[in-house]
Amino acid sequence: MTEAGIGELVELAWRDEVSFDDIAAQTGFREGQVIAIMRRTLKPRSFRLWRRRVSGRSRKHPQRARHR
Repeated sequence: MTEAGIGELVELAWRDEVSFDDIAAQTGFREGQVIAIMRRTLKPRSFRLWRRRVSGRSRKHPQRARHR
């Protein structure tokens, strides 16, 4: 993956309104892969902040939100 592609993926992952399903549809990367890329790309503190933001967020996990 190119640096531009990684930058686009990181930008999508930071957006609140973009779900992991949307990211997978646009880039082909599933949630676990996105998390791994974010962990590799971001500084440790930035990664922890991002994980705290997206964990349990219904917009990032629309399938889980429907089953609750």
